[in-house]
Amino acid sequence: MKIIADTGKCVGAGQCVLTEPALFDQSEEDGTVIVLNAEPDGDLVEKAREAVHVCPSQALSLED
Repeated sequence: MKIIADTGKCVGAGQCVLTEPALFDQSEEDGTVIVLNAEPDGDLVEKAREAVHVCPSQALSLED
């Protein structure tokens, strides 16, 4: 699985970072999402799914 982030859609709400800081961070410049680990495994897979679900701008998606 791979995490895809569309920074053009990202509004910088930070829900992804709150869901799993090991996977996501935010740009200091504009607050948009930075994916720290695009191919999570183990328990992080479920956290990635949760982050996609809670993203208010639908800027995150998963690719199998």
